[in-house]
Amino acid sequence: MTDELRKGLEGVLVAESDLSQIDGDEGRLIYRGYAIEDLARHASYEEVIHLLWHGELPDADRLDAFTDSMVAERSVDEDVLETVGQLAAADENPMAALRTAVSMLSAYDPDAGEPATDREATLRKGRRITAKIPTILAAFTRMRDGDDPVEPREDLSHAANFLYMLNGEEPDDVLAETFDMALVLHADHGFNASTFSAITTASTLSDLHSSVTSAIGTLKGPLHGGANQDVMEMLKEVDESDRDPVGWVEKALDEGRRISGFGHRVYNVKDPRAKILGERSQELGEAAGTPKWYEYSTKIEQFMAEEKGLAPNVDFYSASTYYQMGIPVDIYTPIFAMSRAAGWIAHAAEYVEDNRLIRPRARYTGPEDLEFPDLDER
Repeated sequence: MTDELRKGLEGVLVAESDLSQIDGDEGRLIYRGYAIEDLARHASYEEVIHLLWHGELPDADRLDAFTDSMVAERSVDEDVLETVGQLAAADENPMAALRTAVSMLSAYDPDAGEPATDREATLRKGRRITAKIPTILAAFTRMRDGDDPVEPREDLSHAANFLYMLNGEEPDDVLAETFDMALVLHADHGFNASTFSAITTASTLSDLHSSVTSAIGTLKGPLHGGANQDVMEMLKEVDESDRDPVGWVEKALDEGRRISGFGHRVYNVKDPRAKILGERSQELGEAAGTPKWYEYSTKIEQFMAEEKGLAPNVDFYSASTYYQMGIPVDIYTPIFAMSRAAGWIAHAAEYVEDNRLIRPRARYTGPEDLEFPDLDER
């Protein structure tokens, strides 16, 4: 047993996985052997979920059956919606509200009592969780604005249905396709902090709802999730200032501020997901006649590359993409969770197949050999 200290478990191998692979030097991401570029441009989110959970892309018949099984689970119990409404009225943080609602779903899941080692039951639970998160998030967003929730539709894709429930209007093909692409890009990403949290909980043979709740709580932290929201707030500050984007960034750096959306614990080059979403952000801006958000972003990207040697991550361009779709800024991270749920579930199910309780050590650095003092001597 090694005594080498690796803060944050950086670079430590703790398991083997068939799900996703990241090459940080080459800027490559694959899901089960497929390049993220191919999946983002050619596969739907439903196809990617099937790939992650069942190990292969579905043929047409299997895709139809899988999609139907997901659609059938979109509705949320009235008690859960009532709680979501109470959280919305209390102006709860959207990620905290999602965490609470997902945990509550276990009370209404017919497979809640099945053991974690039952893979089929785990995937049935995972199907329900993944299908219901969009309904919960859309309902929360609408209710805090004083609007009634919108019932899910059975004739829309996972992505299009969320936008419909969020806005009360069916999205056009461009918006639905863009959002579907974003979900594909965020579906999995190796042993990131939230995925590792889900796996750690699963390793105790706890239930899947606990694993996903753990992951949501981890993603809520600003060092993991939230960067895309910070990026959009930054771009809005740039827009409202009297400086060009580079001048604004220079001033911000002089003031000791961090420029969100740059750098990554894994990638040493530009995040491949950022490349794809950057193209989509540009297309949306040009179509709407508001290219400024993309233009601000590219100028900041060029400056940070030349002056700091930093490349953008996926959050940098997902920010302007979501904003141009009319999505409220403070639900960007819950949308991340909505997508990543597929990966969390896949990893939890995979890990328990060859389970080993995750139990790291810490090096003790406190005092030793102290004499125990009597109470009146302390």
